[in-house]
Amino acid sequence: MGGSGGVLIEERHDAVALLRLNRPEARNALSPELRAALCEALARLDRDQGVRCIVIAGDDEHFAAGADIAQLNERELPDLLQEPGGASLWDALARCRTPLIAAVSGYALGGGCELALACDMIVASETAQFGQPEIRLGIIPGGGGTQRLARVIGKQRAMELVLTGRRIPADEAYALGFVNRVVAADRWLEEALELARSVARRAPLAARLGKQAVLAADEMPLSAGLEHERRLFELAMATEDRREGTRAFLEKRRPEFRGR
Repeated sequence: MGGSGGVLIEERHDAVALLRLNRPEARNALSPELRAALCEALARLDRDQGVRCIVIAGDDEHFAAGADIAQLNERELPDLLQEPGGASLWDALARCRTPLIAAVSGYALGGGCELALACDMIVASETAQFGQPEIRLGIIPGGGGTQRLARVIGKQRAMELVLTGRRIPADEAYALGFVNRVVAADRWLEEALELARSVARRAPLAARLGKQAVLAADEMPLSAGLEHERRLFELAMATEDRREGTRAFLEKRRPEFRGR
C-alpha cells in the first residue's frame, strides 16, 4: 500500500507492518509531508490489533538524511513551529505502544539518527553511518538526539558526537550499544523483519507492557521503576494470553496468543 503522496510506502508481512521512507531524490530527508505521513501511519497501525511490530526503513543508501536543508534554509522559527508533522512526529513515536524497529542502511544523520534512536531497537547494515551533524549548520538536534544519545551511550560520548558532528560507522555504533545488530549489506531488511516476526510471535499485550516497563527505566528512579514494573507485571498476569502461555508451556506446544 502506498503512503501519503508516495513519500511513505506501507507493506504488511503477516503481523509486521513495514514503513519505508520514499524520498530517494532527497536522501529520504524528513520533509513536512513525510513527517505527517509517518504520524498518520503510526497512529493508525498502533490501533490495529493485527499489527504486533512495526519496522521503519529507508533504502540501501539512505535511512534518512535528516531535515530537508533546502526547505530549512527558507524557513524562520515561526514557520518551523507551525508546519505540519514537525515536533508531532517525535510525539507520535513516543506515543506508539507497538514495538518499533529501525532498519538502517546507509546514512542515518540528524533527524534520521533521531528517528532510529526513537525506535525500540535498531538493526543496521554494515554500511550504516550514524551522526548528529546539526552543529555544522549552526544548530543542535531538536528531535531528542541529545537526550537519547546521552542515555544510550553516556554523556561523554554523546557530547563528542553532538559538539563535533562526527559520523560513526555501524561497527562503532554496535560497540557503543547504539544498535542491536550489524548485518551484511544484502540482509539488513530481512534481518530486521525477522527480528520483528520474533517479537510478533510473542503475546502482544505482554510486549506492549514490556516496552512500557523498559522505557520507564529512563524516566524514573529505581524505586519508582520497580514499583511501576510490578504493576505492569500484575496486569500481564491477569490476561488470557498469560494463561494460554503457561498452558502451552506445560503441554509442550506453541502458544496461540490473541491479545486478550
